[in-house]
Amino acid sequence: MFVDRVTLSLLAGKGGNGAVAWRREKYIPKGGPAGGDGGNGGSITLIADPEIHSLENLRNRRIIKAQNGQMGGGNNCKGKNGEDLIIKVPTGTLVKDAATGQILYDLTQKGQSWKICAGGKGGKGNTRFKSSTNQAPLMFTEGTAGESKEVELELKLIADVGFVGMPNAGKSTLISQLAHISVKIAPYPFTTLRPNLGLVVFSDSSRLLIADIPGIIKNAHEDRGLGLAFLRHIERCSILVFVIELSPWEETRDPFEEFCMLRSEIEAYNPSLLEKPFLVALNKIDIEGSDALIGPFRERYSGLLFEISAQNGMGCDALKTTLHDLKAIADSQGQTHSATVDPAAFESECGLAHPLPFLPLID
Repeated sequence: MFVDRVTLSLLAGKGGNGAVAWRREKYIPKGGPAGGDGGNGGSITLIADPEIHSLENLRNRRIIKAQNGQMGGGNNCKGKNGEDLIIKVPTGTLVKDAATGQILYDLTQKGQSWKICAGGKGGKGNTRFKSSTNQAPLMFTEGTAGESKEVELELKLIADVGFVGMPNAGKSTLISQLAHISVKIAPYPFTTLRPNLGLVVFSDSSRLLIADIPGIIKNAHEDRGLGLAFLRHIERCSILVFVIELSPWEETRDPFEEFCMLRSEIEAYNPSLLEKPFLVALNKIDIEGSDALIGPFRERYSGLLFEISAQNGMGCDALKTTLHDLKAIADSQGQTHSATVDPAAFESECGLAHPLPFLPLID
């Protein structure tokens, strides 16, 4: 099961109490205090792990507690520290305050860690209170409580490329064609109910991570269909690919209007997403009658189009090569996945015959 949002109550371990004890060895009269300090409570640390792709392992763990420190012992023995608790989360996890929604931390890099709740300090034993005027102290201190937090973990997948399209546009088929992975594919809408991830490996050993999100329908921002629940997963993508279906299954259908609708719904969710570089892939060109829809689309869209058939691989190599070039530019600029590729840099460095449409002309 794909889970991208959980709410947790985290509680670090309490420090152990200090001890009141006395030396009682033979031949040592009035041995004095020998109470040890309590151990520190265990802390809770979050670590980003790129091998984890969902918050599913935390779905049924509403309350998570770290181990308490043990009480101090006699003979000045310190209590055992509570074991620290490490929680592995997917790379791209946002940590928010559950009450206010404030972002507390963003785990975006492999191995990045954050001590979210520090364990309590152990108390002092009575040995600590011995003085020249108090040779037999009965004093000790209790361990302090560990920190606690009520947080919401929200996953935003980190990918190089994000596929956006209507239901049944062929996004899952395309990701399976490019990345050679097995995903659920069927001839009906909303086959994809959770984001899919695919890794494309090129001959130069470079890699491209692709995210395919469930289909968007008109008025999705009003929570129709699957709503915009999964659009958070393309916020960190460097490049967007709009996958537009060309099959003429309805006489009044206008693929260009669907493209504009997709951009409108994305803008309703987060206008900054429209500032990202994007490509347009016209899919299902192998279906009879699809060629009649290409011309009207080209008349209204001046940018570079990729005419593909994800089913049989037609045109997919050209799309793959262009995505590789864009990724290389993003890497050379040292940008993170949450950034966008600089359009001027692409036009000057990419060397393609047809620059990509960063600001396409739309009627």
